[in-house]
Amino acid sequence: MNSKLIYSLVAACGLGGLGWYAYTTQRSPAGPGFEVKGPASASATPGAPSGAGVGGGASGGAAAPPAKGPGGSGAAGGGGPRGPVSVEVAKVEQVALTEEAIAVGTLRANETVMLRSEVSGRIVRVGFTDGARVTRGAVLVALDASVTSAEVAQARAELALAQANYERTSELAQRNFVSASAKDQSGANLKVLEAKLQLAQARLDKSDIRAPFSGVMGLRNVSPGDYVRDGADLGVIEDLSSMKVDVRLPERYLGRVHRGQPIQLSFDSMPGKTFTATLDAIDAQIDTNGRSLLARGKLANPDGGLRTGMYARARVVLRENPKALVVPEEALIPQGSETFVYRIDNGKAMRVKVVTGLRRDARVEVVSGLSVGDQVVTAGQLRLQRDGQDVRILGAGPRPGGPGGAPGTGTGGGPGSVSAPNPEAPRSAAPSATQPVAAAK
Repeated sequence: MNSKLIYSLVAACGLGGLGWYAYTTQRSPAGPGFEVKGPASASATPGAPSGAGVGGGASGGAAAPPAKGPGGSGAAGGGGPRGPVSVEVAKVEQVALTEEAIAVGTLRANETVMLRSEVSGRIVRVGFTDGARVTRGAVLVALDASVTSAEVAQARAELALAQANYERTSELAQRNFVSASAKDQSGANLKVLEAKLQLAQARLDKSDIRAPFSGVMGLRNVSPGDYVRDGADLGVIEDLSSMKVDVRLPERYLGRVHRGQPIQLSFDSMPGKTFTATLDAIDAQIDTNGRSLLARGKLANPDGGLRTGMYARARVVLRENPKALVVPEEALIPQGSETFVYRIDNGKAMRVKVVTGLRRDARVEVVSGLSVGDQVVTAGQLRLQRDGQDVRILGAGPRPGGPGGAPGTGTGGGPGSVSAPNPEAPRSAAPSATQPVAAAK
C-alpha cells in the first residue's frame, strides 16, 4: 500500500514538472534552447553558425527589427509609423442604366363588343363563322322582319295619303274655301305619319345586327332558327389591329409615370419575344383596395398574334441614364443616413461622401462624389484607421520606394524593413534567435 502511494506521488510530481516545463517554454520568445540577446549583446545562440545573431550579418538569415532610435521604430516595434495597408480596388465605370418598375398587366383588344339584339325575334340567318374576319357594316345576324316590313309599308301608304290631303287643303286655303285651322290640322297629321314611318323603319333596321367595326368574330352562341329576346348575347367581335395593356403600379409611382413612357412586355406564351407599348392614359382614381394605380398602354398587333386576356410581364421605364457611374456594392460604407467610399489618391485612401442611386447586378449608381476612372477600395476598409492612410494595392506590384526602399516593402534597409534571407548562407542546425521575432510580426 505504501509503495503504491509512493509511485502515485512520483507520477504526480513528474506530470507537474512536465507541465511547468511546457509553460516556461511557451512563454520564452525564442523557444527552447535559444537565447534572445538584447541590443547590447551580439552573442549567438549555442550551436548556431558564426554571424547568425541579432543584427543580420553577412551570413544571412532574417534580421531582427531594429530597436527604436533616431530613425524610427521597426516594423515590429510599437508606437512608430506602420507600413501601407494592403487593399483591393476597382475603377468607377460608366454604363447605361435604366430605372424601371416591374408589374403585371392584362391585354385587351383595341375595341371589344358583345353583339346583342335590341328587339325580339327569330334568327333567319347567321352571316359569320367562328373566328372569321368581318368588315364594318356587314350583316352578322338577321332576324325575321316580316312583321316590321309590313308596318313600314303601311306607314308609307298612310304618309302618302296625308301628303296629298295636306297639299289639297293648302290649295283650298289659298282660295279661302277652308279655314286656316283645317290647314294646320292637315299639316300636323302629316308630321305624325312621317314619325310613324321612321319608327317602323327603325324597327326594321334593328332586325339586322351589323358589325360596328372591322374585326375578328369570336365563337357564336346562336344558330339559325333560334328565338332570341332583346339583350341576348349573340357573339363577340374584337378589333385586334392594336392592343391595350392595363398595368397596375404601386401608388408611389403616381408622380413618375406620364404619357409617352415605354412599357416593355413579355408573355409566357411567347418566350424570347419582347414587345414595346407606349403609356397612353392613367386612371383618374387610385384603387383603395390595393392602393394601386391603373395605367394603360397601347401597342401594335399587325399579325394578330396577341389576344385579349393574355398575361403580360410589364417593365415601365421610369428613367434612362446612358452615362451612369457605378461602383461595386462592397465599396460602400454606410454610416447612418450617409454613405462613404475610400478613393485612392496618390497611394492614399481618402474618405469621400457619395450619393447613390440605382442598384443593378451587385453594382450601385453613384450620383455625386466620384468621377469615371477613379479607384475605390473594395476590400480592406476595416484596416484603414484614418483618412489619407497609405495603402498598397494588391495585384499592382511593389510600390516604388525612395532611397533605401519604401517602408514595409522589403526593398531596402530603411525603417520598418525586413531583410530577406540570404540564399547562399549556410543553414544552421538550430534556427537563429531572430526567426521567432519575424514570425510574430
